[in-house]
Parts: sequence; structure tokens; C-alpha cells
Amino acid sequence: MATTSFPDASPRKHHREARPAPPALTAPLGNTPRPASASRAVCTVRSFPDNLVITAAEPEFARPFGLSSGEICGYGLLDLLHSAVPDRLREQFVALSSGRQPRFTERVTGKDSAGALFHADMTAIAVRGLAGGTSGAVVLLHLPAPAAAVPAATPPVTRSAVAHGGPLLSALDAQVLEGVARGESTVQLASRLYLSRQGIEYRIGQMLRRFDTPNRPALVSRAHALGMFAAGQWPPRVLPEHVKP
Repeated sequence: MATTSFPDASPRKHHREARPAPPALTAPLGNTPRPASASRAVCTVRSFPDNLVITAAEPEFARPFGLSSGEICGYGLLDLLHSAVPDRLREQFVALSSGRQPRFTERVTGKDSAGALFHADMTAIAVRGLAGGTSGAVVLLHLPAPAAAVPAATPPVTRSAVAHGGPLLSALDAQVLEGVARGESTVQLASRLYLSRQGIEYRIGQMLRRFDTPNRPALVSRAHALGMFAAGQWPPRVLPEHVKP
């Protein structure tokens, strides 16, 4: 998954310039059947709407491009991923930034280190800042399973296992996190949950510290990376095993 931040979303004062774009794609997407998604990867970007420079990424997001999570930072998201319709991704991000839509999913293609094309489903989710405007977006890349991959048996989820995969949240904190993932502002959260704005900010601040994240986009990105949200569900819901009984 990847996270994309819009202007002034990052606490840093100086932004890194985007690295040179990789070679342009030469093969069209076509009508390739969608393979079953095997995993989700996350990243974050900024400098909207120029080229959505990646500022943070999971290793799983960078690996298909033959890069590490550190090396991919500075690349433009729109230089790495393309849709079948020219400028379709940029138009979708413009609508996301302006608040016309809270999220979108698009079929994309990229090129690996050997020059081979791969296809994936990309979902971008807007994240609201303190002032209520769009401060960034969490970008999830649903990657297909390798052809020869054999899925391993998944052990039952236990409370002890969850404790190692992410903090347990109170029911109210889970609702706040779900609202942040939906792109709700502090005012919207306070109105829906019948809390004060200060109460919402306090709870979000507590979660930022618990998840060791600097801002809301990173908080949502970390929660997705820890598998705290139900896969493929909108509006996002925190899984019951991550909520205190």
C-alpha cells in the first residue's frame, strides 16, 4: 500500500525532488483478465498534482519495481503506474484532492526491473487534515499471486497474535480510526460520534503515538499494513480481533 499526501500534508519543510522517471511503458493494458489479489501493499505520496512523489512505502509496494522501500521514495507514482486510459489516474487524483470523491479504484500496470509488465488493482483513499481539507491519500496496491505460489495454511487468529500485529483499540477508538480512513474531518467525526473536536483530536493524537506515526495518512497506512481493516470492504471496518472485548 502507498500513502499520497497533498500540499502541506508533510511535517517536513523541504520536499525531496522526484527522481527521473523509469522507462515509459511500451505495451498497452489490453483486456487482460484480473487475477485474484494475493496481497496488499501501501505507499504515501505528496506534491499533488504534479507527479505524486512517493514519500514512504512498504517493501511489498517497492518490490514489484525492483526497488527497496527506501529507493522508491522520490519516484513519481504516475511515472511508475499507468491506466489504460491516458490521464485517467491524474483525473481521479484531482477529484480526490478536491473532495469530489473520497476514494477510487483503478486497474493499473507497471514495469518490473526486468522490463516485464505486471497488472494490479490500485485503491486510493483520501485523508482529511486538521482544517478539513484533503491532506493526502493512502494508496493500496492489490498485487496478483505469483503463478507458482501455493497458499500456506493460515493459523487461527488469537488475541496474543493480534497483540504482535497491532494494538488493540477500544470500540470508540476503532470508530475514530474508521472515520479517519474514510476521509472524515475532525468536525465530521465529532458530529457523528457526539464528541467534542478536542476529544477527537485527543484520541487521534493517542493513536498517532501508539502506532508511532507522524500524521493521519501515515496512521491509516500503518493500520492497513498491520491488517487491521477488513480486506475489500468500504466503508472501512476495523476487524473485531483488533477491538477490545
